[in-house]
Amino acid sequence: MKKHIIDINSWSRREQYLFFSTFEEPFFGIISKVDCTQAYDRAKAQNKSFFLYYLYRVLQAANAIENFRYRIIEEQPYCFEKLTISPTIGRANETFGFAIIDYEEDEELFIANANKEIDKVKNTNTLFTSDSDENLIHFSALPWIDFTGLSHARRYSTSDSCPKISVGKVVSEGDRKTMAISVHVHHALVDGMHVGLFLDQLQALLNE
Repeated sequence: MKKHIIDINSWSRREQYLFFSTFEEPFFGIISKVDCTQAYDRAKAQNKSFFLYYLYRVLQAANAIENFRYRIIEEQPYCFEKLTISPTIGRANETFGFAIIDYEEDEELFIANANKEIDKVKNTNTLFTSDSDENLIHFSALPWIDFTGLSHARRYSTSDSCPKISVGKVVSEGDRKTMAISVHVHHALVDGMHVGLFLDQLQALLNE
Protein backbone atom coordinates (compact mmCIF):
# COMPACT_ATOMS: atom_id res chain seq x y z
CA MET A 1 0.00 0.00 0.00
CA LYS A 2 1.39 3.42 -0.98
CA LYS A 3 2.73 5.61 1.82
CA HIS A 4 5.21 8.43 2.26
CA ILE A 5 7.55 9.36 5.07
CA ILE A 6 6.63 12.42 7.11
CA ASP A 7 9.53 14.80 7.70
CA ILE A 8 9.39 15.24 11.47
CA ASN A 9 11.49 18.42 11.43
CA SER A 10 9.05 20.32 9.22
CA TRP A 11 5.88 18.64 10.55
CA SER A 12 3.37 20.96 12.21
CA ARG A 13 2.68 18.41 14.95
CA ARG A 14 6.36 17.60 15.62
CA GLU A 15 6.08 18.52 19.32
CA GLN A 16 2.93 16.46 19.86
CA TYR A 17 4.49 13.51 18.07
CA LEU A 18 7.73 13.61 20.06
CA PHE A 19 5.83 13.98 23.34
CA PHE A 20 3.12 11.32 23.02
CA SER A 21 5.19 8.75 21.13
CA THR A 22 7.20 8.15 24.33
CA PHE A 23 4.11 7.15 26.36
CA GLU A 24 3.59 3.55 27.52
CA GLU A 25 -0.10 4.05 26.67
CA PRO A 26 -0.36 6.72 23.96
CA PHE A 27 -3.94 5.83 22.97
CA PHE A 28 -6.98 7.81 24.09
CA GLY A 29 -10.61 6.94 23.49
CA ILE A 30 -13.83 8.84 22.92
CA ILE A 31 -17.38 7.45 23.15
CA SER A 32 -20.13 9.18 21.20
CA LYS A 33 -23.35 8.40 19.33
CA VAL A 34 -24.33 8.68 15.71
CA ASP A 35 -27.84 9.04 14.36
CA CYS A 36 -28.37 6.14 11.97
CA THR A 37 -32.08 6.61 11.24
CA GLN A 38 -31.75 7.47 7.57
CA ALA A 39 -28.90 5.04 6.97
CA TYR A 40 -30.79 2.15 8.58
CA ASP A 41 -33.99 2.85 6.63
CA ARG A 42 -32.09 3.30 3.35
CA ALA A 43 -30.13 0.07 3.79
CA LYS A 44 -33.31 -1.88 4.47
CA ALA A 45 -35.13 -0.24 1.53
CA GLN A 46 -32.24 -1.23 -0.76
CA ASN A 47 -32.10 -4.75 0.71
CA LYS A 48 -28.51 -4.19 1.82
CA SER A 49 -26.74 -5.40 4.93
CA PHE A 50 -26.84 -2.54 7.42
CA PHE A 51 -23.48 -3.73 8.77
CA LEU A 52 -21.79 -3.35 5.37
CA TYR A 53 -23.70 -0.14 4.69
CA TYR A 54 -22.26 1.62 7.73
CA LEU A 55 -18.89 -0.18 7.54
CA TYR A 56 -18.31 1.35 4.10
CA ARG A 57 -19.11 4.81 5.46
CA VAL A 58 -16.87 4.36 8.51
CA LEU A 59 -13.96 3.54 6.20
CA GLN A 60 -14.91 6.34 3.81
CA ALA A 61 -14.96 8.86 6.68
CA ALA A 62 -11.64 7.62 8.09
CA ASN A 63 -9.97 7.94 4.68
CA ALA A 64 -11.19 11.56 4.49
CA ILE A 65 -9.31 12.56 7.68
CA GLU A 66 -5.57 12.70 6.98
CA ASN A 67 -4.55 12.12 10.60
CA PHE A 68 -6.37 8.77 10.57
CA ARG A 69 -4.01 7.74 7.76
CA TYR A 70 -0.87 8.40 9.83
CA ARG A 71 1.07 5.42 11.20
CA ILE A 72 4.30 4.92 13.12
CA ILE A 73 6.51 2.25 11.54
CA GLU A 74 9.90 1.50 13.09
CA GLU A 75 9.76 4.82 14.99
CA GLN A 76 9.12 6.81 11.81
CA PRO A 77 5.78 8.50 11.01
CA TYR A 78 4.21 7.77 7.64
CA CYS A 79 1.08 8.86 5.83
CA PHE A 80 -0.79 6.18 3.87
CA GLU A 81 -2.60 7.02 0.66
CA LYS A 82 -5.54 4.78 1.50
CA LEU A 83 -6.86 2.84 4.50
CA THR A 84 -8.10 -0.73 4.78
CA ILE A 85 -10.57 -1.93 7.43
CA SER A 86 -10.25 -5.07 9.54
CA PRO A 87 -13.58 -5.96 11.16
CA THR A 88 -14.15 -8.87 13.51
CA ILE A 89 -16.51 -11.39 11.91
CA GLY A 90 -18.55 -13.73 14.10
CA ARG A 91 -18.96 -17.42 13.39
CA ALA A 92 -21.75 -19.88 14.17
CA ASN A 93 -19.56 -21.53 16.84
CA GLU A 94 -19.36 -18.21 18.77
CA THR A 95 -15.74 -17.53 17.80
CA PHE A 96 -14.58 -14.82 15.40
CA GLY A 97 -11.89 -14.06 12.87
CA PHE A 98 -10.36 -10.87 11.50
CA ALA A 99 -11.35 -9.89 7.96
CA ILE A 100 -9.31 -7.55 5.75
CA ILE A 101 -11.37 -5.37 3.41
CA ASP A 102 -9.79 -2.79 1.09
CA TYR A 103 -11.42 0.57 0.51
CA GLU A 104 -13.08 0.98 -2.87
CA GLU A 105 -14.71 4.22 -4.03
CA ASP A 106 -17.39 2.10 -5.69
CA GLU A 107 -19.69 1.03 -2.84
CA GLU A 108 -21.08 -1.99 -4.72
CA LEU A 109 -17.55 -3.28 -5.38
CA PHE A 110 -16.65 -2.76 -1.70
CA ILE A 111 -19.73 -4.74 -0.62
CA ALA A 112 -19.03 -7.55 -3.10
CA ASN A 113 -15.42 -7.86 -1.91
CA ALA A 114 -16.53 -7.65 1.72
CA ASN A 115 -19.02 -10.50 1.29
CA LYS A 116 -16.30 -12.70 -0.21
CA GLU A 117 -13.96 -11.92 2.69
CA ILE A 118 -16.70 -12.50 5.27
CA ASP A 119 -17.57 -15.88 3.74
CA LYS A 120 -13.88 -16.85 3.88
CA VAL A 121 -13.64 -15.94 7.57
CA LYS A 122 -16.88 -17.73 8.45
CA ASN A 123 -15.65 -20.92 6.79
CA THR A 124 -12.32 -21.13 8.62
CA ASN A 125 -11.32 -21.59 12.25
CA THR A 126 -8.23 -19.37 12.25
CA LEU A 127 -8.08 -15.89 13.74
CA PHE A 128 -6.18 -14.37 10.80
CA THR A 129 -7.20 -15.40 7.28
CA SER A 130 -5.44 -12.70 5.21
CA ASP A 131 -2.15 -10.81 5.23
CA SER A 132 -2.37 -7.22 6.45
CA ASP A 133 -0.41 -3.98 6.34
CA GLU A 134 -0.07 -1.13 8.85
CA ASN A 135 -2.78 0.90 7.09
CA LEU A 136 -5.58 -0.86 8.98
CA ILE A 137 -8.53 0.48 10.87
CA HIS A 138 -9.26 -2.10 13.57
CA PHE A 139 -13.05 -2.42 13.73
CA SER A 140 -15.52 -4.34 15.84
CA ALA A 141 -19.31 -4.34 16.11
CA LEU A 142 -21.09 -5.14 19.38
CA PRO A 143 -24.73 -5.28 18.25
CA TRP A 144 -25.81 -6.73 21.61
CA ILE A 145 -24.68 -3.77 23.74
CA ASP A 146 -25.61 -0.09 23.91
CA PHE A 147 -22.27 0.68 25.53
CA THR A 148 -21.25 3.89 27.30
CA GLY A 149 -17.59 2.96 27.72
CA LEU A 150 -15.08 0.64 26.06
CA SER A 151 -11.43 -0.37 26.38
CA HIS A 152 -9.24 -2.58 24.20
CA ALA A 153 -6.90 -5.49 24.83
CA ARG A 154 -3.37 -4.26 24.11
CA ARG A 155 0.09 -5.84 23.91
CA TYR A 156 2.28 -2.93 24.98
CA SER A 157 5.49 -4.60 23.80
CA THR A 158 4.19 -4.51 20.21
CA SER A 159 4.23 -1.27 18.25
CA ASP A 160 0.69 -0.27 17.29
CA SER A 161 -0.67 3.02 15.94
CA CYS A 162 -3.83 1.84 14.14
CA PRO A 163 -7.11 3.55 15.09
CA LYS A 164 -9.67 1.25 16.74
CA ILE A 165 -13.33 1.92 16.02
CA SER A 166 -16.25 0.01 17.56
CA VAL A 167 -20.01 0.43 17.27
CA GLY A 168 -22.80 -0.82 19.49
CA LYS A 169 -26.45 -1.79 19.36
CA VAL A 170 -28.94 0.17 17.24
CA VAL A 171 -31.28 1.80 19.75
CA SER A 172 -34.66 3.43 19.05
CA GLU A 173 -35.13 6.82 20.69
CA GLY A 174 -38.59 8.05 19.75
CA ASP A 175 -38.69 8.12 15.96
CA ARG A 176 -34.89 8.11 15.69
CA LYS A 177 -32.30 5.33 15.74
CA THR A 178 -28.87 5.85 17.30
CA MET A 179 -25.75 3.77 17.66
CA ALA A 180 -22.90 4.13 20.15
CA ILE A 181 -19.46 4.55 18.62
CA SER A 182 -16.04 4.28 20.25
CA VAL A 183 -12.92 5.75 18.64
CA HIS A 184 -9.48 4.97 20.11
CA VAL A 185 -6.48 6.67 18.48
CA HIS A 186 -2.74 7.21 19.03
CA HIS A 187 -2.28 10.70 20.48
CA ALA A 188 1.07 11.22 18.73
CA LEU A 189 -0.88 11.17 15.45
CA VAL A 190 -4.46 12.17 16.24
CA ASP A 191 -6.04 14.76 18.57
CA GLY A 192 -9.60 15.17 19.81
CA MET A 193 -10.31 17.68 17.06
CA HIS A 194 -9.55 15.04 14.41
CA VAL A 195 -11.86 12.54 16.10
CA GLY A 196 -14.55 15.23 16.01
CA LEU A 197 -13.93 15.76 12.29
CA PHE A 198 -14.21 12.02 11.71
CA LEU A 199 -17.50 11.80 13.61
CA ASP A 200 -18.91 14.80 11.72
CA GLN A 201 -17.86 13.26 8.41
CA LEU A 202 -19.38 9.91 9.34
CA GLN A 203 -22.64 11.52 10.40
CA ALA A 204 -22.85 13.43 7.12
CA LEU A 205 -22.33 10.18 5.17
CA LEU A 206 -24.97 8.38 7.22
CA ASN A 207 -27.40 11.21 6.48
CA GLU A 208 -26.88 11.18 2.70
